[in-house]
Amino acid sequence: MKLILSFCLPIIAGNLFQQFYSLVDTLVIGRVEGVTALAAVSAAGWLDWTVLGLAMGMAQGFSIQIAQSFGAGDYAGLRRAAGQSILLSAAITVGLTLLSELLLWPMLTALRSPENTIALTCQYLRVIFGGVVFVMSFNLLSGFLRSLGDSRTPLIAMTTAALCNIGLDILFIVPFHMGVAGAAWATVIAQYVSAVGLCLYVLFKCPELIPKRGDMRFNRLILKDIFSLSSLTCLQQSVMNFGILMVQGLVNSFGATVMAAFAAAVKIDTFAYLPVQDFGNAYSTFVAQNHGAGDHGRIRAGTKQAFIISTAFSVAISALVFAFARPLMLIFIDANETAVLLAGIKYLRIEGAFYFGIGCLFLLYGYFRAVQRPAMSVVLTVISLGTRVALAYILSAKIGEIGIWMAIPIGWLLADATGLITMFKSRRLQKQ
Repeated sequence: MKLILSFCLPIIAGNLFQQFYSLVDTLVIGRVEGVTALAAVSAAGWLDWTVLGLAMGMAQGFSIQIAQSFGAGDYAGLRRAAGQSILLSAAITVGLTLLSELLLWPMLTALRSPENTIALTCQYLRVIFGGVVFVMSFNLLSGFLRSLGDSRTPLIAMTTAALCNIGLDILFIVPFHMGVAGAAWATVIAQYVSAVGLCLYVLFKCPELIPKRGDMRFNRLILKDIFSLSSLTCLQQSVMNFGILMVQGLVNSFGATVMAAFAAAVKIDTFAYLPVQDFGNAYSTFVAQNHGAGDHGRIRAGTKQAFIISTAFSVAISALVFAFARPLMLIFIDANETAVLLAGIKYLRIEGAFYFGIGCLFLLYGYFRAVQRPAMSVVLTVISLGTRVALAYILSAKIGEIGIWMAIPIGWLLADATGLITMFKSRRLQKQ
C-alpha cells in the first residue's frame, strides 16, 4: 500500500491542480460574467467531457497494455504498443475534432439548453474542441509514463498548465473582457503547454518509450489487441457521458437557476471525490503490472487495502461536504442568489453523503480494466448510469430536481454490488 500511495499522491496532486483551474474558470465566470454565462459553461461542461472523455478513455486503455508489457519485462512489446497507440490516437483525434464541430449545434438543441445560453455555449466549445489534439497528446504521454511507474513528471506538466491557465483566465476575462471564449482559450493554451512539455521529456529521457521505425507501421494483430482494450474503456466513458448528458438535459429543463446551482455544485462534487478516482487509476496500474507478472497474491493483498483506504477517505470527505455545503457554494455563487444556493446545497447534502459508493466503483473500474476484462467496466457503467437516468426522470416528475440528486447514489450502490459479487467469484476461481 505504501507503494501504491507513493505512486498515487502525485496523480492526485496533479488532478487537484487541474480541477483547481477548472474552479477558477467557474469562479471568474460566475463572479464577472454572471449567472447566464455560468449556466452556459455548465451546459458546455458535459459536452466537453463527452468528447474529451473519449480521448482520455482511449489513452487510458493504451496505458494498460504498456503497463502489462512493462510488468512482464517485454520492452520490445512495450515499444510496439507505444507505436501503435500513437497511430491510433492520431486517427481518433482527427475523427473526434471533426465530429465535435459538426454535431455541436444539434447536441445543444437536443439537450434543451435555454435560448439565452446556446450562443455562449457554442462560443466556448468551438475553441475547446479545437484543442482535442493537445488533450489526447497529454493524456497519452502521461499514461505512458505512469505505466512505467513515473507519476511525478505528469504532475509537473499538469501543475505548469494549471498555473498558466489560472493566469490566462484572469487576464482574458477581467482586463481583456473576452468572456466565456477567454476561459476556453486559456484552457487550450494551457493544454498545449503541458502536451509539448511532456513530449520533449519523453524524447530526451525515456528511450524505452520511443518506437522504432518498424513499430510505427500499422500492425493488425497489435492494433486489434490495443483497440479491443481501449475501445471498451472508451465505450465505458461514452456510456457514462451519454448518461450524464441525459441528466444535464433534464437539469436544463428546470431553468437557469437549477443549471447554475448544478454547475457550481458539480465543481465542488468533482473536486471532493477526485482523490478516490485517481487512487482507482493508480490501483489499476498496480494491478496491471502484477497481472503481467502473474503475481495474483500481490493483487489480492493490494485490493483489500485499497478498498479500506478508499472507503475511509470517502466517508471523511462526505462529512466535510455535508457540514460545509453552504460556504462551499458561496465560493461560486453570490449570497443574494438564494434560490441557486438552496438548490446547490441540497445537491451536495444528498449526493455527497454517498461518496464511498463512487470510490468503490472507481476501484472496480480499475480492477476489471487491469485484468483485461474491460467489458465488465462497461456493464457497471451501464448499471450505474442507467439507474441514474431512469430514476432521475421518474423522481423529478414527482418531487422536482431533488429526485435527480437522489438518483445518483442509488446508481452507484447498485453497480458496486454487481462489481463486488463478480470480483469475488473470479478470485475464488483463481484460487482453485
